Amino acid sequence: MSKMRFIALNELSSRKPIEVCLPSNKLSDYYASRVFDKKTMQEYLPKEAYKAVIDAIEIGTPISREKADLIANGMRNWAKSFGVTHYTHWFQPLTDGTAEKHDGFIDFSDDGDVIERFSGKLLIQQEPDASSFPSGGIRNTFEARGYTAWDVSSPAFIVDDTLCIPTIFVSYTGDALDYKTPLLKALNAVDKAATGVAQLFDKNVNKVSVNLGWEQEYFLVDSALYNARPDLCLTGRTLMGHSSAKDQQLDDHYFGSIPPRVTNFMKDLEIECHKLGIPVKTRHNEVAPNQFEFAPIFEDANLANDHNQLVMDLMKRIAQKHNFNVLFHEKPYSGINGSGKHNNWSLQTDTGINLFAPGKNPKGNMLFITFIVNAMMMVYKNQDLLRASIVSASNAHRLGANEAPPSILSVFLGKYLTKMLDELVEQVGDKKMTPEEKTALKLGIGRIPEILIDNTDRNRTSPFAFTGNRFEFRAAGSSSNCAASMIVINASMAHQLNLFRDEVENLIKLGNGKDEAIFKVLKKMIKDSKSIRFEGDGYSDNWKLEAQKRGLSNINSVPEAILKYETKSSKEVLIGENIFNERELKSRIEVELEKYVKKIQIESRVLGDLTINHIVPIAVIYQNRLLENLIGMKQIFEKDEYEQLSEARRNLVKEISEHVSSIKAMVKQMTEERKIANRIEEIKEKSFEYEKNVNPYLESIREHVDALEMEIDNEIWPLPKYRELLFAK
Repeated sequence: MSKMRFIALNELSSRKPIEVCLPSNKLSDYYASRVFDKKTMQEYLPKEAYKAVIDAIEIGTPISREKADLIANGMRNWAKSFGVTHYTHWFQPLTDGTAEKHDGFIDFSDDGDVIERFSGKLLIQQEPDASSFPSGGIRNTFEARGYTAWDVSSPAFIVDDTLCIPTIFVSYTGDALDYKTPLLKALNAVDKAATGVAQLFDKNVNKVSVNLGWEQEYFLVDSALYNARPDLCLTGRTLMGHSSAKDQQLDDHYFGSIPPRVTNFMKDLEIECHKLGIPVKTRHNEVAPNQFEFAPIFEDANLANDHNQLVMDLMKRIAQKHNFNVLFHEKPYSGINGSGKHNNWSLQTDTGINLFAPGKNPKGNMLFITFIVNAMMMVYKNQDLLRASIVSASNAHRLGANEAPPSILSVFLGKYLTKMLDELVEQVGDKKMTPEEKTALKLGIGRIPEILIDNTDRNRTSPFAFTGNRFEFRAAGSSSNCAASMIVINASMAHQLNLFRDEVENLIKLGNGKDEAIFKVLKKMIKDSKSIRFEGDGYSDNWKLEAQKRGLSNINSVPEAILKYETKSSKEVLIGENIFNERELKSRIEVELEKYVKKIQIESRVLGDLTINHIVPIAVIYQNRLLENLIGMKQIFEKDEYEQLSEARRNLVKEISEHVSSIKAMVKQMTEERKIANRIEEIKEKSFEYEKNVNPYLESIREHVDALEMEIDNEIWPLPKYRELLFAK
């Protein structure tokens, strides 16, 4: 056995669960103890400073310099009570991670003495170096200045000895360089648009908030085995590895009992999450071995997104304490389920109404149907844009596989709601409706709670499924930032709702009553978007054929999908709703294409190194053993007997030679193709070159390596195998 693999398996055998001690048996004693929330602010801030923060959160009132100093001082005093020594503006650059630069509270006083100080100026805005973050050409390398600005709607929190202040991140020209800035704009856009539509039914509605409940899937792998797999360390996935004889075929892992080591990791993680005010609630085994899911109660979308980014960081650090590494890659292992990040999305009014939940009377149900139909129409019109928001080099391995929605966008409503919409289309005529017709229609709509509340279907194969009081967007990848899809969903919904209200108001101007105008527009939308509705198995090949007949797009090319951001219809949404300007949108496309190119580039380089320096030498060593054996056999057996007894071994030598020759030839060809692609300066052309001429070699080379793994002596195979990676406890 190779030394690296031997050490890894030896370390694994000594693993024992690390005991986790609860800080208190009562959750409320420590929940949100590390968060500068409203309760804590009331304790540490003067009344006028507290009011300034609340006004900034609720109505957007600017905070004066004087009040900012008071807030900063109170925040520092609170942080110091936990032994905090540093502060940081915590932000989300376009790297699919978070960033932070720690500064101490140390400063000089007016008389030159060293003191601890934290001013309102430092709280509200800072200037980190922006030169090395992805910008898509939005700024030159020598123009390094960027600004982080405090997001008052997301409370500050403490991690270890550092006070973390959630912020947006923009260039010196004011262009967004992060996920939070456009997310906040998208949330504001859908608030205004949804409020306008809701007021057609209820004038008391003054605000609509977006709720997000994310579900984070992930794999755990023992750290020793992880460190013995360079491909896992460098790319997040296994670039080679034959399937295990047993993996998920028996469905015995899903919702099974959680292994003790994993349980202790989860307990430790939950404690830290609860200290940070993250309302995690659910944990369970997922379908694949060593795959799990972690989910909180839904929250305001901006805060929920911050919490998801924070949780992913916590998971990595806490896993290390338990001798695990977390894998967020969408497809770390070939042949078994990959990981997604399901985004449960809903809209709620300041009057307490969930706009995706049935009402208590016909008027409430008309409001419900209006938002359901607009959501359906939003997906229909923006299917390519939605796809662009979730596509990546890593998620491309997962989408369309047996466990994930295909790249075809469709909406699942369930048979009861589908029937209701079809009946609405049949009942609403093109002519002016009589009072009796309107009454009959309203009475029919009034039955929704009776049939829907306890009969909500659930379709795990749908990328955009209605689940009773929310829509679940299942296509997002586990490594992604929730904001990527939330920006597009909310911006698209805002655009659709604005179009809907305009149509209704135009019909009213033409003499239609309000209810009649709403019914007519809804009927048209239900008919126009019918092709996006699908109630069957989204994983089946039949659906792909059916979707093609319906005219739905099915884009499997990652660069092609990314470029859907720049279509006319996408710009009408993203630029028209003031989420991005032209330059910002162009930069996003550049960044995503560049990320795709770099990920394929890294994977091809890692695969080339592993095969030539690890796999081929081992294959030659084993081949030489077989040759020595054949020479020995030839010396002791007669010719005919030797021919008969050695045939299998001679064929194996030949097979190994063929695999080795193919690997070496293909690695050389892949390297040459990569060089050709790297000489291309224009990122669009380069991304297609990588997809077409470099990416295919990853799978072709892998086939030969996996075949060698099944032939070569287990004792000398250099890398931990799937059966070891997947079933380590």
